[in-house]
Amino acid sequence: MSNPLVTIVTPSFNQGPFIRATIESVLSQNYEPIEYIIMDGGSTDETPSVVKDYSSRLTWISERDRGQSHAINKGFQRANGSIVSWINSDDWILPGAVASAVAGFAAHPSAGAVYGEGYLLDRAGQITGRFPCTEPMNLWKLVHLSDYVLQQTVYFRRDAVHEAGYLREDLHYAMDWDILIRVANRYGLHYIPEYMGCLREYPEAKSFSGGAARIREIGAILREHTGLRYPPGYVVYGLDTYRKIWCESIASRAPGFLRPISRRVESLLTTICGIWIETTIRNSQGWYTDQWAGPEVKYMLPRAASGWLILSGKIPDGDSQRLTILADRTRIAEKSFEPGEFEWRVPVRCTSPDRPIDLRFKSSRWFTPGIQEWARTWRRLSYILRSVRFQPASEQESDSMRARAARLAV
Repeated sequence: MSNPLVTIVTPSFNQGPFIRATIESVLSQNYEPIEYIIMDGGSTDETPSVVKDYSSRLTWISERDRGQSHAINKGFQRANGSIVSWINSDDWILPGAVASAVAGFAAHPSAGAVYGEGYLLDRAGQITGRFPCTEPMNLWKLVHLSDYVLQQTVYFRRDAVHEAGYLREDLHYAMDWDILIRVANRYGLHYIPEYMGCLREYPEAKSFSGGAARIREIGAILREHTGLRYPPGYVVYGLDTYRKIWCESIASRAPGFLRPISRRVESLLTTICGIWIETTIRNSQGWYTDQWAGPEVKYMLPRAASGWLILSGKIPDGDSQRLTILADRTRIAEKSFEPGEFEWRVPVRCTSPDRPIDLRFKSSRWFTPGIQEWARTWRRLSYILRSVRFQPASEQESDSMRARAARLAV
C-alpha cells in the first residue's frame, strides 16, 4: 500500500531572513510523497530569490492575499494530499515529523488531527527550550482553558478540515486555536509523544505582539465555543497580557520621584495577577496535575463518540466514595467504591450530533488538605483520578448502546 500524499503549506510575506531554513526543514523530510506549496503575499524582499533555488521541488504562488488565514486556506484548497499542514515562514518542522504524523493517523484513523512535542527558537534559530504547554489530548481544557497544542506540530486529515471548516479569515491571532477546537469537537485529536516542530520567538512575531487585540480575539472565540461570558482561558491569557500593559503604563506615567512607589505597585499587581492566573489554571477543571480530583471534574468527548469511558484511580483510606457520571446533564452511571484502586468502565453514547459530549464526574465526599496547603491551593479533594480513557465501541456494541438509550428514554 502506497504512502498517503502529505501537503504542507507555508504562508509567507517578507520573511526572507528566515524562509530558507523553513524550506529546508520541509524538503529534508525522510518521507515521500510530500507536496509543498508556498503561498506568498507578494514579498518585496529576498524571498523570491531564495525560493527560486528550490523551484523544481515546490509550488510557489506569489499574489496579494487578505492575510495569513486567507493564504493558508488558498493553499489547503489547492492541496492534493489527504493529510495537510501549515508551517509559518519563520518556523521549522523537525526531521521525521511527517513520517510520525502519517504513522499517527495509521494508528488512529478517526482522529481529525495529530500533534506532538516541540521546541522554542530564538531569532537566530537556537533552541531555547521545550514548548512548555504541550500535553496529551484533553478536550475540555482545549475548549475552555488553554491552547496547549503547538501549531507547528499539527497535521490534519483534509476531509476533517473540509467538514469542520477552513480557517476563519476574520481571525488574525487565534485562528489555529479556533480550528483545533472545531476539529477536536468533531473528531478528537491524537497526541504523539515525539518532537515534531519549532516555534521561533522574537518581539516582532505576531503571537508576541498582538497585545489587547489578541486578547479580544481570544475572548470572542472562547465565548463562542463555551457559551461562557468569562471562560477561564480568557481570564488566564487576558490577565497575563493586561498585567504587562498596566505595568508598562504605570512605569511610563510615574514621575521620577514616584518611581519607588510605582515599582511596588507593579510588583503587587504582578503578584495578584499571578495568583489569580495560577488559581484559575489549577482549579477550573477540577482535575489537578498531581492526579487528585475535586468534588466535580469537567471532561468532554468529541461529538461522534460512542463507546466506553474508562476511569482509573484510587479512593483514599477512610470511608467509601460514591461517584456519579453525568453526560449533557443527564445521569448515566453511579457507583460506590471502597478505599483502594479502582477501574470503572461506563458506556457512553453521543446524544447530540451537533456538539461534543459534556461530562461531569461528581463525588459524594471531599476533604480539605492541611491548613498550610489549603491556604496555598484552595483545593477540595475527593479521590485520585489517574486517567480517563475512551475506547470506541464496535458496530455491534453501538447498536446495543442505542437500544439501551432508547429504553432509558421511555
